[in-house]
Amino acid sequence: MSVRVFNTNVKVLRNRNLSFAGCSTSHYSTESSEPHVIKNPSLSQLKRGTGGRSSFNGVVATVFGATGLLGANLINKLGKIGTQLIIPYRGDAYFIRELKLAGDLGQVLFQPYHLNDEDSIRKAVKYSNVVINLVGRDWETKNFKFNDVHVDGAKRIARISREMGVERLIHVSALNVDPLPAPIYLKKGSGFLASKKVGEQVVRDEFPDATIFRPSDMYGQGDRFLLMYSHAWRRSQQQIVLWKKGEQTVKQPVAVADVAYGIVNAMLDKSTSGKIYQAAGPTPYLLSDLIDWIFAVLRRDRKFNFDYKRTDIMGNPQYLLKMWLTDKLCPSWPPGYVTAERFEREFVSDVLDERLPTLEDLGVKLTKTEENIPYELKFLRAFQSYMDTIGEFETPVPPPAYIAPPKRVFT
Repeated sequence: MSVRVFNTNVKVLRNRNLSFAGCSTSHYSTESSEPHVIKNPSLSQLKRGTGGRSSFNGVVATVFGATGLLGANLINKLGKIGTQLIIPYRGDAYFIRELKLAGDLGQVLFQPYHLNDEDSIRKAVKYSNVVINLVGRDWETKNFKFNDVHVDGAKRIARISREMGVERLIHVSALNVDPLPAPIYLKKGSGFLASKKVGEQVVRDEFPDATIFRPSDMYGQGDRFLLMYSHAWRRSQQQIVLWKKGEQTVKQPVAVADVAYGIVNAMLDKSTSGKIYQAAGPTPYLLSDLIDWIFAVLRRDRKFNFDYKRTDIMGNPQYLLKMWLTDKLCPSWPPGYVTAERFEREFVSDVLDERLPTLEDLGVKLTKTEENIPYELKFLRAFQSYMDTIGEFETPVPPPAYIAPPKRVFT
């Protein structure tokens, strides 16, 4: 018996004394002269598979800042649709190894980098047709100030992406950005919001077709919104300190999964190039009502014999000392995110610009806040040994009331 390999279909020939088969195969040489072979194909022409984590959808995406709350959600959704991912990181690779599970073998690649090292950034974006920048700082450290990350770093990534021929750049900023934010507690207002606004401008200068997202406070597993308010260091005993008791602040928190879906949809839609999208939740709440409801869900209100109370900053001046101590003693990782900058930004009302599109314009069905937050807070509730299913507690706490969104004139 003999076996030969042909470039045609499988053929099986039989007679009474001999059987042999010919197996088809394909040339992988780029020098092939066959007419159906594409020389120097683009990434979009290399799609394979029927969809899913073992497929390739033609997108190679470099995601800067993939280790954060939004990054982990986004990586999972990108890997689920067959995106090949390049994840730049700094520090120990063991901190990001879980992200390897987002795609099949060879689909998720790690690349060491530093935000000030242009060569490492070039290596990270060299083979990508999409770059997503999620890098940001909620507080300043001795190594990275707000301008270092939100302005200089964002500009560097945008410039190098353009020079390396990247087709799409998606940059994540923040809602309520303002070059001169109105001060509430700090004399100059929020440095975070001011630097984010300048960062948007320099990104558009370097990469005019960049797509920009402005998310409000995001909540989800491991967030810095719900975990901040439920942290013991954020409270003074059972009192929660809010500027003017939270009665003049409006918030529209958004589920982190909704923001991730919006970025994925924008990546796949080329018509979103050069646009700014606002990523806020479906309904606005007074911060005072929202905090009361969160503590009721946590079973830490007066109904459960906790001396819960909202106070103004002047009603609990020791909180000022707590913020000062946190900024001085724990600058790298403040417990409970109790910093003067976070306190300043916490009481800036979420205001949407009616001229700009939102997540709903990207086809995202927004998650209802009052339905999702109780699940996110479940592991933080008091009296964990009690069982809701047998009626040991009364009916679920009613959600806070909706209010009309605040208005602001944009120029």
